[in-house]
Amino acid sequence: MALYTKILFATDFSEGSYKACQHALEIAHLSGAQLYVLHVITELTDKRRRRLPAEVVEIFAREVETHAIADMKDFCKQYLSSEKLKGIELVTDVVIGRSEEEILRVANTQSVDLIVLGTAGRTGIEKVLVGSTAERVIREAKVPVLTVRI
Repeated sequence: MALYTKILFATDFSEGSYKACQHALEIAHLSGAQLYVLHVITELTDKRRRRLPAEVVEIFAREVETHAIADMKDFCKQYLSSEKLKGIELVTDVVIGRSEEEILRVANTQSVDLIVLGTAGRTGIEKVLVGSTAERVIREAKVPVLTVRI
């Protein structure tokens, strides 16, 4: 097994992401790696943003960020309690941006060794039209990416 020192687990706080969280936590236990949990708040599209006054967008972004930070605390309390971590160092982060861009940026700036993501496994026309954050991260990541179907 490769030696991992820092694992990035990106979550959307869904029930399904717990499955991917379990894998990230187990690998962290096996390797003694730090677990870096990231949530990305996806921005309003530029088209929609232009329709709103800057002050409204700023207030909305702060409100969403406040709720996301609370959601991160709840997620960690439920799925990454100190009892489950058993000495694994936990770092949490909430950022605003495009999911795949922020996951890759954090992976690079934090020098992670592994990225763990849950994936919904879209197929057919939905995959063609929407694509997949996990797919885009896999294509551009400089480190291994573990995807867990949720």
